Amino acid sequence: MLCLALASATVALAQSTTTSPYSQYGVGVMSDASQSSGRGMNGLGIGLRFPDEVNSLNPASYSATDSMTMLFDAGLSAQLTNYKEGGASRNTKSASMEYATAGFRVAKGVGMSIGLIPYSNIGYKYGNSAYTDATKSSTITKSFSGSGGLHELYVGIGARVIGGLSLGVNAGYFWGNINRTLSNTFSQTDAKSYTESYTAGVSNYKLDFGLQYEHKMGKKDRLTVGLIYGFGHSLSTSAEYMLISTNKITSKQDTTRQSLSDAFKLPHSFGAGFSWRHDNKLTIGADYQLTKWGGIDFPWADGDKSYIMQSGLLKDRHKVTLGGEWVPDPLSRSFMRQVRYRAGVAYATPYIKINGQDGPREISASVGLGLPIINKWNNRSQLNISAQWVNSSATGMITENMFRINIGITFNERWFMKWKFD
Repeated sequence: MLCLALASATVALAQSTTTSPYSQYGVGVMSDASQSSGRGMNGLGIGLRFPDEVNSLNPASYSATDSMTMLFDAGLSAQLTNYKEGGASRNTKSASMEYATAGFRVAKGVGMSIGLIPYSNIGYKYGNSAYTDATKSSTITKSFSGSGGLHELYVGIGARVIGGLSLGVNAGYFWGNINRTLSNTFSQTDAKSYTESYTAGVSNYKLDFGLQYEHKMGKKDRLTVGLIYGFGHSLSTSAEYMLISTNKITSKQDTTRQSLSDAFKLPHSFGAGFSWRHDNKLTIGADYQLTKWGGIDFPWADGDKSYIMQSGLLKDRHKVTLGGEWVPDPLSRSFMRQVRYRAGVAYATPYIKINGQDGPREISASVGLGLPIINKWNNRSQLNISAQWVNSSATGMITENMFRINIGITFNERWFMKWKFD
């Protein structure tokens, strides 16, 4: 069942979840890799540690997995995005499967997880026309389109080392495609049209390490501090640039191909966070993440159509997240008193540059609910629903306002309970 679910999620994740024109830069729009409860807290996770939830952001958290449960968490999203530039405005819609993860305990203080999570998304299609001379006798039409994205299939383990200290690692298969096309068409019948395409296929490994230290502060309070590190390395991937010029009269095409070896690198990433939990009812936390894109060169076709590795196209990305969760009484038999209320805010700096200018920064906020699924077979599973707003903007560029609904189900089954009979 788990393999079938992950296979289905693999197909679904191949579909882009963005329509943003900003996804034509870098490796696309960065994705939220958190799961159900974390999405209600706007992606919080480095210092979170729950026995009944999968938290792939910090693999050290797997050591907290309950001994009697098998966890499975899957989610999907739907989003409406408004784009504004000058006096023009446009709305787009998209939806897709987001992630699928599972977790279970293998020994005392040792937990494992397997999952499929997104890394980035590419998906855009737009165009514009302009006059080529002062007499307005001819026009040029430019069309831009792109698709693809990067994803990770991981297996992780987290173990309690000593006291409140836990260590963990996610080892993943990292893959995806980057496809971008630019077409220039002139209105004159004797003018050639040009199409530029940029393609690459990524297939490599990804390693992420995590640490958590949990400290009991009296009978009702716990403080958890977390650290994460993502190993940066070459993806050993080539990128291809192709220029096709077409004579509209004769339909003759001339094709020029150029390729770059070792064109993509995965950046080093660092993160630190904490959470404070009171009486198993109130959880408050904060995360800081740094992704070192700034030192990475990226494929670029310059003005004379030479395909080169260019520096200065990317920059380091900083992200700060604040979030929390409150449940009136997790041990109550009342449905309403078991509902989990979540909220979070975040700010992220851009990792791309556009024509030498910093790309859009992101401001986001979310609210969410964790609704208990109660029946005669199960009272531990949850339906998680969250709403998120993301604003992406930069001076003189397109402003995006995205409204997203996330729906996830966390199945918590007692597969490993030892039954006793009298």
